[in-house]
Amino acid sequence: MSYEFILTRTEGRVGIAQFNRPKAYNALSPELMQELMHSLETFDADDDIGCIIVTGSEKVFSAGADIKYMARAAAPADMLNSPLIGQWDRLAKISKPVIAAVSGFALGGGCELAMTCDMIVASESARFGQPEIKLGVAPGMGGSQRLTRAIGKSKSMEMCLTGRMMSAEEAERSNLIVRVVPQADLIADVLKTAATIAAMPPMATIANKEMVNSAFEMTLDQGLIVERRIFQILTASEDKKEGMAAFIEKREGQWKGR
Repeated sequence: MSYEFILTRTEGRVGIAQFNRPKAYNALSPELMQELMHSLETFDADDDIGCIIVTGSEKVFSAGADIKYMARAAAPADMLNSPLIGQWDRLAKISKPVIAAVSGFALGGGCELAMTCDMIVASESARFGQPEIKLGVAPGMGGSQRLTRAIGKSKSMEMCLTGRMMSAEEAERSNLIVRVVPQADLIADVLKTAATIAAMPPMATIANKEMVNSAFEMTLDQGLIVERRIFQILTASEDKKEGMAAFIEKREGQWKGR
């Protein structure tokens, strides 16, 4: 399927969704977000895809929400009834791993979208920020919550109250991103990671994602219960039997996803 604001392609078992709204700095309009989520959910439902990448251009990942659209929201009910914010919830429900490959600006909703992905890899040009306060508002798609959990209260408080941007190097030091790579190597680097993930047993991949998310969102006791239940389920899977047999026989596993 073709889209107006999203370019999609596949590389082996990796699905790639790229923002394509350059004149608006990849601003996240309702139309763009609807197309993005349709493309990601299509990849998620495809058994031939094992990992997904979301990216922008070399100059900008996304400058954030579409301000012209936001400016028309004159009353709380306008945003309450808007389908825009719910798109981030749809992203969080994608079962397969999603990697954000970020170059240039990832601000406001763009930063929130990157943080909703399962991991972020950035080029040297990447800049992250939640500058909503400069517009008289605040993060609305998880920015204050995910940023605080990733980098801590003090640094998150400073960024949300001053609107300053964080460099790629600082983002790596602060554990917001996985690593910084040269601009020219970003997509190749992320594709390598995504291909490695996509080659893993499908059930175990989804299970590991769910376990780590549980650690991020739950208490230790709650997370341990989730981990143990999922582990017990996986021990009865065909892929577990195949994986252990392949290890003993010193060969590559042949995964069935069940």
